[in-house]
Amino acid sequence: MSEKKHQAIDPALVRELAAILSDTGLSEIEVEHGELRLRIARTLMAAPALHTQVMHTPAVAAASAAPSAPSQGATAADPAKHPGMVPSPMVGTAYLSPEPGKPAFVKVGDTVTEGQTIMVVEAMKTFNPIPAPRAGKVIALLVADSQPVEFGEPLAIIE
Repeated sequence: MSEKKHQAIDPALVRELAAILSDTGLSEIEVEHGELRLRIARTLMAAPALHTQVMHTPAVAAASAAPSAPSQGATAADPAKHPGMVPSPMVGTAYLSPEPGKPAFVKVGDTVTEGQTIMVVEAMKTFNPIPAPRAGKVIALLVADSQPVEFGEPLAIIE
């Protein structure tokens, strides 16, 4: 087995990647450059704090925890608190139509039946239908077409 030279992890690069996660709302980012492979992942906790993990492969992972300040309190307008909120069941990319150029599955104002597909979330090249959990009227679509989404992120509100 050949020995690989391990490159030192640049703390500035780690901070820059963590800032990109924070700015874009992504849950993880992975960068490869030569022998260096760096994965930064953010884990959403039950409390509104965020934690950043750093993994360096093939070498042992270096960890950096950088909790961010909690949001300025939950407001009544918070879509995550709405009883008709439809959460994303996975991390992936939300698509509002079955394919480019086709009409959207639903629009704001549409009435849907329980189980009707309201959008799809693509994860690992698999398109997963997101069914309406209840019958009702779509009062909000909270994501744009082709938008990355997190597990539990509000996708739509059905009343």
